[in-house]
Amino acid sequence: MRRDYHVIVNASPRPVRKGALPSIRDVAAAAGVSHQTVSRVLNESPRVRPATRAAVLAAIDRLGFRPNRAARALGLGRASGVTVVTSNTMLYGYAATLQGIEEAARTEGVALSIRVVESAEVRQTVDYVSDPSAGGLVVIAFDPLGTAVVEALPPHIPGIVAAEPVAPDLGRVSIALDERRAAADATQHLLDLGHRTVHHVAIPSEGQAGGRQAGWRDALRQAGAELPEVLGCGWDIASAYEAGQRLARSPEVTAILCGNDDIAQGVRRALFDAGKDVPGDVSIVGFDDIPGSAFWTPALTTVRMDFAGLGRACFHAALAELGGRAQPEISLVPPRLIVRESTAPPKGRP
Repeated sequence: MRRDYHVIVNASPRPVRKGALPSIRDVAAAAGVSHQTVSRVLNESPRVRPATRAAVLAAIDRLGFRPNRAARALGLGRASGVTVVTSNTMLYGYAATLQGIEEAARTEGVALSIRVVESAEVRQTVDYVSDPSAGGLVVIAFDPLGTAVVEALPPHIPGIVAAEPVAPDLGRVSIALDERRAAADATQHLLDLGHRTVHHVAIPSEGQAGGRQAGWRDALRQAGAELPEVLGCGWDIASAYEAGQRLARSPEVTAILCGNDDIAQGVRRALFDAGKDVPGDVSIVGFDDIPGSAFWTPALTTVRMDFAGLGRACFHAALAELGGRAQPEISLVPPRLIVRESTAPPKGRP
């Protein structure tokens, strides 16, 4: 498996937890047969001898085995569908990841369903995706709610995680874009222009260990630069505008890394209303490279993220896990800084 510097793949096996349900291979071992034979029994294939069938059914009863969708896929020789769990379908990173999953599903002729989870529905969502008819599973865990779904999944339920790069080891195959390295590169770009430090307006899902915030902090610490207080805001542009107003009041603020491009838009407007020129007075860097950011005035310097590629990779990984096959090679376009017009040296620097 390719391990690109900007692609993080956690393929550690699921931990065996106390109370974990038995797997199809546990049944096979107990009955003294192959897991393919167990699959044939579960799918009522006529190609199983009566004595063998009886031994498998006895092992199932003795172990309390519950057939899962991996066993079903092995028996049928194909996946019936893939279910995606996400807490959001509108924000760019989530929507673009979903787009990549949908494109891959359409190409493969696999049915796709989407389950949007809210804070009060984690248990119901886990019950829903634990049903064999749900097919393969991809959880978009860009936020604490998605992570909560992954943590609540029974260990015998296969699933792929589209994760934050610094997410805890959830004992499952997880694929992430290296936001931390990309944020460090963006911050270093501003420092290299001559800015003494870089302020950060964070997206709501960021904690101190979040990839974007962590990369920003890494670059400042390595440069020995001042580490300003992080300003948080909501997903809406209005709250980003309020954060921008606070920054506009300080003449010491000359460079800002925004948690995404929508935040950059709100901050840019606040600076404009305060009479601050971008990039003459303040340089701004966004994150995600949403469609249209190249056509703003000034055109936005931002980090391009291959969310659609992440979605496609997660889909193919889910199919492989569902069918009991080896994980496919991961190949994603690394995140990279796209330098445009919103960044420049601070006043007084060439």
